[in-house]
Amino acid sequence: MSVKNIKKVKPPYPFEAYTHVVSPLTAEDGGGFLITFPDLPGCMSDGETIEAAIENGRDAFISWVSARVDMKKTIPKPVAREVSADNFSGRFVQRVPKSLHARLAMQAKKEGVSLNTFILSIISEGLGHRV
Repeated sequence: MSVKNIKKVKPPYPFEAYTHVVSPLTAEDGGGFLITFPDLPGCMSDGETIEAAIENGRDAFISWVSARVDMKKTIPKPVAREVSADNFSGRFVQRVPKSLHARLAMQAKKEGVSLNTFILSIISEGLGHRV
């Protein structure tokens, strides 16, 4: 078996332009999360956490694009997805500094609500005040 070294290339479109889907893996599949790209057939990765799956997905994305360029194949353009409530689960993950997390948790406790409820109220208020 031979190994071919493929030169990394700069993708024509950024990682963020492509829809990526992060799904939980079953325990029998090893657990963690799988990331796939509907516009890039066969491009996928996984990770123990959602964040790790996305980070590993970035590496898979660069490798996938580099391999396509090496094979002189085109890179598909990202497909714009319609934005509607049907396309969203209602769940998202946001990393914040530990100090902000602690302040939010303390304020939620003072108000007698869960951290999720408190953050949802802040987001809702912010959207309501948008001009």
